[in-house]
Amino acid sequence: MKLTRKQSTHRRHRRIRRKVQGTTERPRVAVFRSNQHIYVQAIDDTQHHTLATASTLDPDLRASLSGTATCEASAKVGELLAKRLQDKGIDKVVFDRGGNLYHGRVQALAEAAREAGLQF
Repeated sequence: MKLTRKQSTHRRHRRIRRKVQGTTERPRVAVFRSNQHIYVQAIDDTQHHTLATASTLDPDLRASLSGTATCEASAKVGELLAKRLQDKGIDKVVFDRGGNLYHGRVQALAEAAREAGLQF
């Protein structure tokens, strides 16, 4: 039986989440990608607490973006999240791509966050 794209993504997501855990010192950076936007949040799984978020819907980014479903927009979201985490004193994170392939917008977000100073 051939799986749909959504089923494949969900299966990868469950497999990744079995291995990836975020802590207070090293939170999990979870990515959700829709057709129109990209959302990312830093999560402390031990305390079930979200430390920082960023998305293409942020008022800080919304005015400067020409389109929200592009690699350039994803890169700006990655830079914004890195800046917000560094303001809280967090430099090291674990990356949870949320079942998405490490390609395109997810890759652009991750590389921009790395260039902005996050280590993962």
